[in-house]
Amino acid sequence: MATPDELREASTKLEQVAVLEEEAKNDLEEAKKIIGDEIQLSLRNNLSIFSEHEAVVKVCSDYNINASQAKKHIEHFPKTYELYGQTIPDVVKSMRKERRNLKGINREKMSKSIDNIIEGYSEHLSKCIDSVYWLGPYKETFVKMNFNEKDLSKLNKMKESSQRRNIIDSLCKYWEAELDQKETPYGRQYSILQKEMNSAKRAFKKEIKTISDSSIRKSLREETDDFIMGQVISNQGISAREIHDRMPSKLYDKSSWHSISKMVKMLDITNIEGRYYKINSEIKKNVWAYTAAFIDSDGYITMDRNHNPRVGLVATGDRGKAFMTEIHKELGGLGKLHLDQKSPQDTRPVNRLNFYSQAQVTELLTKCLPHFRMKQGNANLLLELIRMKKSYKKADWYKGRCDEIFKLMKWENHKDHVGFDFAKEGIYIDDISKLQGNCKMSTMDSIENIGGIIV
Repeated sequence: MATPDELREASTKLEQVAVLEEEAKNDLEEAKKIIGDEIQLSLRNNLSIFSEHEAVVKVCSDYNINASQAKKHIEHFPKTYELYGQTIPDVVKSMRKERRNLKGINREKMSKSIDNIIEGYSEHLSKCIDSVYWLGPYKETFVKMNFNEKDLSKLNKMKESSQRRNIIDSLCKYWEAELDQKETPYGRQYSILQKEMNSAKRAFKKEIKTISDSSIRKSLREETDDFIMGQVISNQGISAREIHDRMPSKLYDKSSWHSISKMVKMLDITNIEGRYYKINSEIKKNVWAYTAAFIDSDGYITMDRNHNPRVGLVATGDRGKAFMTEIHKELGGLGKLHLDQKSPQDTRPVNRLNFYSQAQVTELLTKCLPHFRMKQGNANLLLELIRMKKSYKKADWYKGRCDEIFKLMKWENHKDHVGFDFAKEGIYIDDISKLQGNCKMSTMDSIENIGGIIV
């Protein structure tokens, strides 16, 4: 039978193997992302105009991937940006009408809200333009055309090379006339060039009109998917039968709770014993701020006695299980899930999302650092520790500073605990400020010439 020391050693080795496997998985995902970014960049910078079929064939040949994978990298047009079921221009129009009835501070607040919505919508339109990859080299001229989000959807639906070439032809004619006009004094020739620019704009709009509105209208399946997603986000823990009961008659007659349960699997919604959960899109906009707030309240940032960094999020019950699953997806698969663990008090099951590898802990803490309110000190200590472990293990101050960081971490985690015996860990309150002043970040910056001139 194995001794306690042998069991501890085996446990440490197993943990190291798990960390290495997790890092390998992350490296694979990162490689896929890099390939995807490279494909997008090459397509946007390509001056040749291909049909979509030709583009897929070329990507398959250049990157040795199949057609399905190539289409995933090519087709990623963003969903329509809506608020409360209305398009953003309609929302802004309504808010501006409402602003007429306001005065003073309330009017200023409404104006700021309108500006924020417009700013977000501008970013959304920019992403839409970027997703129509064949417009990439002509984007500067394209933004001078008159278009809306519906026009961008129609451009995305243009699959044939002849349609795309007609659009590019109108953009090039506009660009050439505009270039000549800049060097032409106001007069007859200036007016002729202006007419050519206007003619190019009309040709652009005419080509867009060849794509029917029905081709970009949402199908019944898409409307059903959007309704299901909206209901799950608004009513966490809702069931398929409850979703079906809330459907408008148009969708109700075409669906059943059984078909809804099948659709949910395709929508990447978390299913916990027939109850559905999905993170609100508002959280996704700044998932790092939300994660930082969760770690502040129901998580931990610490290190073990072997100076290994440890970060984790903890939640209980079915709702906690769903949240951990969802946040794990939104963080891009960072961390390792531990679900339905037995609680020490034998109450509701405990669910954890733990971070072990140095690379993952660094990424998580770096992105969450500006948003921490309570555990910023812990985060800075771990970032210092990981940087030391990565490049300065042979430094004469390494071992001593690791021990100091361990003591400071204990202090940060227990300074609010009344009656905690710090002396047992060799920690004395009078020494805390001195230990904090021994931070090696500036020393490491100096060694690496960060912010200086390398001769």
